[in-house]
Amino acid sequence: MRRRVVITGMGVVTPLGSDVSTFWSNLTAGKSGISQIDEFDTSDYPVHIGGVVRDFDPEKYIDRKEARRLDRFTQFAIGAATQALEDSGLKITPDNAHRVGVYIGSGIGGIHTLLENYRILMERGPKRVSPFVVPMMIANIASGQISIMFGAKGPNSTAVTACATGSHAIGDAAKIIERGAADCMIAGGAEAAIVDLALAGFSNAKALSLRNEEPELASRPFDLNRDGFVMAEGAGVLIVEALDHALARGAKIYAEVIGYGMSGDAFHVTAPEPEGAGARQAMTEALLDAGLQPTDVDYINAHGTSTDIGDKLETLAIKSVFGEHAYKLAVSSIKSMTGHTLGAAGGVEAVATIKTIQDSLIPPTINYETPDPDCDLDYVPNQARRATVNVALSNSFGFGGHNAVLAFRKYE
Repeated sequence: MRRRVVITGMGVVTPLGSDVSTFWSNLTAGKSGISQIDEFDTSDYPVHIGGVVRDFDPEKYIDRKEARRLDRFTQFAIGAATQALEDSGLKITPDNAHRVGVYIGSGIGGIHTLLENYRILMERGPKRVSPFVVPMMIANIASGQISIMFGAKGPNSTAVTACATGSHAIGDAAKIIERGAADCMIAGGAEAAIVDLALAGFSNAKALSLRNEEPELASRPFDLNRDGFVMAEGAGVLIVEALDHALARGAKIYAEVIGYGMSGDAFHVTAPEPEGAGARQAMTEALLDAGLQPTDVDYINAHGTSTDIGDKLETLAIKSVFGEHAYKLAVSSIKSMTGHTLGAAGGVEAVATIKTIQDSLIPPTINYETPDPDCDLDYVPNQARRATVNVALSNSFGFGGHNAVLAFRKYE
């Protein structure tokens, strides 16, 4: 018999705040977290803006010496995981450690460490390269470090599926629990890729917004005048738990994970399939897995990156799956405020989706000024909306044609 799976703890590190309360308050207020990048000189780059995390102190979670041996993305992951565990009240002990697992993904991993040590190699020679460079940069190290830090000895793995990473990690973790291989999973995504190389690469791919003089207005999903996404960083981590286990320990329950769909476009390394077929399949699979009819869904937390083709095709896919009900759904993209946190997006947006269900408050799509005829759904423009949300989907689509969709339901 399939075990029911719920969410019992949440943690975030984002450009809108490095705890769930601050993040959610700023999100529902329609505040932008986009600003000028000042970590390095961007004067030679066409893009100067990003969603930079500014209020995170790693020493709140890790001692100073240890923090120096962790890449920024791992620091973010540990911060969000610590928050989530404290929020859940879950205690990992020698008696239950083998039943608690970790599944934290990253699209890019420790790129800060990689670039810093490559520069040291070129300028100062091989003897000056850190002996910690490999275990600091590999994408699975966030899962490894969290396991070590908290003594979680259950299933331990990592998803690396570009912008679908966080959602794949949460969905895979839920399935691990469903089949009985663990009782609890610490799951989500982390990313810290605002570095010169990544900024140059995305800029030269013509993927990023060029609204450098108006950073707060740059990310505008579904708006006619959108001109690309805004790079951002952060982490979002959930405690995914078997319902019977959560009830037995008296845990508070935020929402139930009822469905998970995944698919591959099999089309192009960066461009989505031109009819939105991969996104459509992933949403359909999530509905089937949840035993839902399209009319059961109240809200979709859209992938909504603010790229021309991506937003059009996500809209097309939603209409293909939901038919006339698509026009009755609320759809919004929090990337209008956070920017695109890449491998962390699925984790951060899962937290936002669960808070939407919990608080009956839908975060807006800000900077929505000029409707696009190809994007004609209800995008909750510019202001948060009070509404009862019993069932919600969270969409994540990544380079390589990776698609992941999570379905959440109000717990009763």
